[in-house]
Amino acid sequence: MKDTLNNLQENILASKHWIFDMDGTLTIGVHDFTMMRSELGLAPDEGILETVQAMPPEQAAPMWDKINAMEYHFASLAKPMPGAFELLEHLQEKGVNLGILTRNVMPVALQTLKTCNLDGFFTANNILDRASCEPKPHPAGIVLLLDQWRAKPSDSVMVGDYLFDLEAGKAANIATVHIDTSAQHPWPHMTDWGIKDLHQLIDN
Repeated sequence: MKDTLNNLQENILASKHWIFDMDGTLTIGVHDFTMMRSELGLAPDEGILETVQAMPPEQAAPMWDKINAMEYHFASLAKPMPGAFELLEHLQEKGVNLGILTRNVMPVALQTLKTCNLDGFFTANNILDRASCEPKPHPAGIVLLLDQWRAKPSDSVMVGDYLFDLEAGKAANIATVHIDTSAQHPWPHMTDWGIKDLHQLIDN
């Protein structure tokens, strides 16, 4: 079992196509989803994007304005996850493809990356927001990036901190890495490799 795990980890480290979630993965998670749901008048267990998307347009419009305003606020508070710059620099030097798949809107994603000094690692066409494709956990964004790179799923990996990231990766048949700084890793059935620190993804 240990040898199998080690082989899987080695295959992941050798991947040529890397897709990252942003908030809580490349950046330290600062979003207060409880507060956001309260501000929007949603129940504690309701999915924010899914609930608002299901509303009639006239009802949803002011909700989107509130969501965007809150996301801009959180973008201004963003800090890079420890090891993010080093990992991306390492992968860039190896010549791999780097992409981001986020449930934010593009201006917020770009501002977050700039605030964290991570914007230089990603080209605009390799960043997909919730308007670019059906949001995670749907695998559409991963499929788009792989098609764009002409990449094989077997040579690709999705790195994220939440179940939606892992579900999207599994649905696209690519390897999944779950970063959980608490080391709890509550979704082992969706996780190929659970890590606590991004430095673990830097192969020496």
